[in-house]
Amino acid sequence: MPEHIVIRKRFCGPPTSANGGYTAGLIAKYIEGAAQVTLFSPPPLEHPLTIERDEGGEIALNDGDSTIAVACATELVLDVPAPPSYQAAETASERFSGFDHHLFPGCFVCGPDRRVSDGLRIFAGPSVMGETVIAPWLPDATLTGISNLVKTEFVWSALDCAGYFACQEGQPRHMLLGRFSAQLVHPIASEKAVIVSGWPLGAEGRKFYAGTAIHSKEGVLCAKAKAVWILAGTSPA
Repeated sequence: MPEHIVIRKRFCGPPTSANGGYTAGLIAKYIEGAAQVTLFSPPPLEHPLTIERDEGGEIALNDGDSTIAVACATELVLDVPAPPSYQAAETASERFSGFDHHLFPGCFVCGPDRRVSDGLRIFAGPSVMGETVIAPWLPDATLTGISNLVKTEFVWSALDCAGYFACQEGQPRHMLLGRFSAQLVHPIASEKAVIVSGWPLGAEGRKFYAGTAIHSKEGVLCAKAKAVWILAGTSPA
């Protein structure tokens, strides 16, 4: 039987649709191991949706007869750069470009208009060396499930927007998440600070590719992801 869900407006990216990373994480938790999620249209907020599994094991998020996103198992191959220090992440975050110009300042993940314990407030700014953007993140108790661990959908959320800012190249681009692959490696506990990083992986036409990762302050890899960002108005196919 399909599962019925409603994505609350707290979890928006743009004002009228859900954050892509959060949406991907909602359905990826039904996949064991690394998962790939393709988003076909902006996920609506405060609207009944269904999660269904087909015979091949794919998970679909549907709005009536329309498919919003599909998740499947994948093998995520990604070279993750060595993590920066937590102090470097704090310093880089002060240079977050979204403080000066942000297309969606109310975004659940990276919106500067969101207050503590409402948004994730992950403000990934450029590192001193290289093209990487980095930020500290302190997940709070509203994001946890059993054993005080951060839920899958929120780890995927945290992996999302740093990749967007890694692809900006100094100029704001209106891009939407088209495809997102992630693997959770080590549990993340609430109230324990971690480091979020993002780096560009190239571009092809109107597609931009990025890698992201979450490390503990001690340098332990907690999660990694690869994203395809699409300039608004184009197809993820």
